[in-house]
Amino acid sequence: MNCILVDDEKPALELLEDNVRQIPYLHVSACCRKPMQVLEVLKTQQIDLMFLDIHMPGLNGLELLRSLSNPPMVILVTAYAEHALDGFNLDVVDYLVKPVPFSRFLKAVQKAHELYQARHLQSRSILTEHDHVFVNANYSLVKIRIQDITFIEGMKDYVKINLVDGKPVMTRMGLRSIEEKLGTERFMRVHKSYIIALDKIESVQKAQLVTAGVEIPIGEGYRNSLQTYVADKNL
Repeated sequence: MNCILVDDEKPALELLEDNVRQIPYLHVSACCRKPMQVLEVLKTQQIDLMFLDIHMPGLNGLELLRSLSNPPMVILVTAYAEHALDGFNLDVVDYLVKPVPFSRFLKAVQKAHELYQARHLQSRSILTEHDHVFVNANYSLVKIRIQDITFIEGMKDYVKINLVDGKPVMTRMGLRSIEEKLGTERFMRVHKSYIIALDKIESVQKAQLVTAGVEIPIGEGYRNSLQTYVADKNL
């Protein structure tokens, strides 16, 4: 799991990093002493778990967490016990009060790892069967007919599966994973953020295509494959 460590005190940050490095399935992606640094890291890297201090100058840890629309899993590590209820109301994985024994730290990490594994198991729960698939959405497996899919859009940690009825389904999984499951017979990746249903294409230009009335950009690295498909279907 990729982790980000956040604490404004250098000794506390170093101790936290030392604890994390003892756990083989954790990888330290970044160490931050300022909350605003966290925002920059989350924009550019895939972070699975954040160890977050609360009392920091400027934006405190709870305020930072509230500001995130799609936060990673969070373990709060703080010297103050009185914010535990606030933390759990923000759906944190665990709340650790400094000084934290390594055994207690490990217990919190194992809890996060179990949750991480469960989420990834769910993300793989897209099951192809004849003319439909099941995707995990809103804590249940939702059936989607293959022929109803118009295009699929990658949105960082989620993908939006757009359907002919105009009611998209959001699921927490990678675009590449969906691409592998659906195959290339009926769908094509045309951009780093888009997969389209080939039978729903309405028109194609050099840099974009239209499907279901929506303009979709065509990435340069995907252009030749699409042009080959169109040429093969050309009368």
